[in-house]
Amino acid sequence: MQGDGVLAHVGDNLRRFRQDKGMSQSALAVASGVSRRTIINLEAGEANISLSGLDRLAGALGASFVELVSAPTASTRAIDELAWRGRPGSEAVLLGSAPARREAQLWSWTLAAGDRYDAEPDPAGWHEMVVVTEGRLRIERAEGPTTLEAGDYAVYSSAQKYSYVNAADEVTRFVRTVVS
Repeated sequence: MQGDGVLAHVGDNLRRFRQDKGMSQSALAVASGVSRRTIINLEAGEANISLSGLDRLAGALGASFVELVSAPTASTRAIDELAWRGRPGSEAVLLGSAPARREAQLWSWTLAAGDRYDAEPDPAGWHEMVVVTEGRLRIERAEGPTTLEAGDYAVYSSAQKYSYVNAADEVTRFVRTVVS
């Protein structure tokens, strides 16, 4: 497990799911498109990986993203796992998940002034719903940027590259729901 709490359960869960499937690290690397070296380091609690990389690993293992990052005994309604950390004051906490065609995830995000998060495209059919609770958030997508003030929201397909950018001089906070 990682000392800073980010993705604290990934290593143990990844190893458990992989072994339950009877997969080698090499076979998982081929099935997920994530390097064997990254898988080795994740299982040792020593690697960082993108959120979409975790989703690819989960898919290759027949698990959900939530199952991969959560404590094995966590309720999906109250996961509360730190899954991303940027500059000091920037973090993403997976709050909970609800069933959907595949799953739905509820996130609480905080971005420090000047920070950003660059996302890789999710699979086709995935969407995000974002509500800004404090500050100003710019969402950069292929169709152009959208700037949201506190109280504004956006709903869009996340099957594209996109970025969250703190467009304010203070902390920006927002709630993100991912539906697949």
